[in-house]
Amino acid sequence: MKVQQSRKGGFTLVEIMIVVAIIGLLAAIAIPNFVKARATAQKNSCIANLKQIDGAVQQWALEQKKVATDTYALTDTTLLSYMKGSLLPACPGGGTYSAGTTVSGSPTCSLSGSGHTL
Repeated sequence: MKVQQSRKGGFTLVEIMIVVAIIGLLAAIAIPNFVKARATAQKNSCIANLKQIDGAVQQWALEQKKVATDTYALTDTTLLSYMKGSLLPACPGGGTYSAGTTVSGSPTCSLSGSGHTL
């Protein structure tokens, strides 16, 4: 009489380890690229915010008959009315915006060392 052995299909330990190693390798390649892409997107968004603030300051100065040497504050309610939504935008990288020293100066971000400059 012949004994029937049922062989169940499955993966060996070596096959599973190879798959895990391949997935780990792909993750090691992909994660730094995602981090770099996120940092670049935050920097570009910050620069766009600085352009918006500078445009609002220039429009405010023109309509208020200010000269290039006049100073301003980003908390001035009449200046904020020239910005989209009447609110000062926030830096997506977590920095803070500060006014230029004069109307002719550009606003700055506290993360200017990371490329967040106008």
